[in-house]
Amino acid sequence: QVQLVESGGGLAQAGGSLRLSCQASGSIFSANVMGWYRQAPGKERELVATITTFGGTIYATSARGRFTISRDNAKNTVYLQMNSLKPEDAAGYYCYLETADNDYWGQGTQVTVSS
Repeated sequence: QVQLVESGGGLAQAGGSLRLSCQASGSIFSANVMGWYRQAPGKERELVATITTFGGTIYATSARGRFTISRDNAKNTVYLQMNSLKPEDAAGYYCYLETADNDYWGQGTQVTVSS
């Protein structure tokens, strides 16, 4: 069984930074996609960024230039460095793992940005 455990959320001031981490455990295929989605109250869950095992990345327009996704394959861990945070970045951030046969989600970590 695959589990995703997120950490690093919290409160930041506008213009500040936070770093999210997500470690996957269990039976994980070596080739996969990991990433982050977010969901604000009253809104749909949306893509923030994803990264493949080989380092290929996709960013949402809102994240490009401010957020950086990276991963450590040896640790099955994905990171999201968030800089220049804006109040509109406040949301629950959910870790995501896509393998050949299934998708998995973490329980989420809350990011709050004060203006």
